[in-house]
Amino acid sequence: MRTYEEFPTLAIDRPSDHVLRIVLDGPDLHAVGPDMHRDLADVWTAIDRDDSVRAVLIRGAGDRAFSAGGSFDLVESMVEDWQVRTRILREARDLVRNLIECSKPIVSAVNGPAVGAGLVAALLADVSVAGRRAKIVDGHVRLGVAAGDHAAICWPMLCGMAKAKYHLLMNEVLTGEEAERIGLVSLCVDDDQVQSRALEIATTLATGAPSALQWTKHALNNWYRQAMPIFDASLGLEFYGFGGPEVVEGVAAHREKRAPRFA
Repeated sequence: MRTYEEFPTLAIDRPSDHVLRIVLDGPDLHAVGPDMHRDLADVWTAIDRDDSVRAVLIRGAGDRAFSAGGSFDLVESMVEDWQVRTRILREARDLVRNLIECSKPIVSAVNGPAVGAGLVAALLADVSVAGRRAKIVDGHVRLGVAAGDHAAICWPMLCGMAKAKYHLLMNEVLTGEEAERIGLVSLCVDDDQVQSRALEIATTLATGAPSALQWTKHALNNWYRQAMPIFDASLGLEFYGFGGPEVVEGVAAHREKRAPRFA
């Protein structure tokens, strides 16, 4: 049985038989820094090879947030350093691809904010459980870069093109209730029931027929695989933007807690 010590930024435990739980735990509402970004991208290949795991649960520590997305330090390092930007581009690609290729059913439990790199895992999970007052927002265009990451590959499939364009272009915050209404998440429950319901689902999946569940997931994820050229284009355009002027203003606006003033 693996110990997962090679992923030190992720708190990993086993709350139930054959269920592996990943807990995002960090400062600033579990913002994803450089080390966590790497671990979050790579852990799924290790899980895929772990025969003791039949289902995965991913959540944020506590009940305040799932993840506030990439930290300011991570974003600024990408803006300033081409080599860092290239490394994070590779990791962002691996995060999406590894989530899709992980054969084990994945359940996400979303309390509070879910943004950026954390939102990738929340929405690409096979079953997503959100609290009524969860705050889901892509956030890229407000930062001054294209909506890359997971957005172009899955939002139109989950909630339709009209809703995907509206929310990705406007960056309005979606509550868990609204996200369920438009089909962006699987299930919305009371905020104090998110973690227990998600664990219940993961435990049920872990007791199911492993090959039947895994092969069903594999077949359904062919919808994502056929959209990979769309994903690659969106990711390339996002990271091209990290070398431009708009993201500098976007980061400054976030730090100063004001509306961005794009020229």
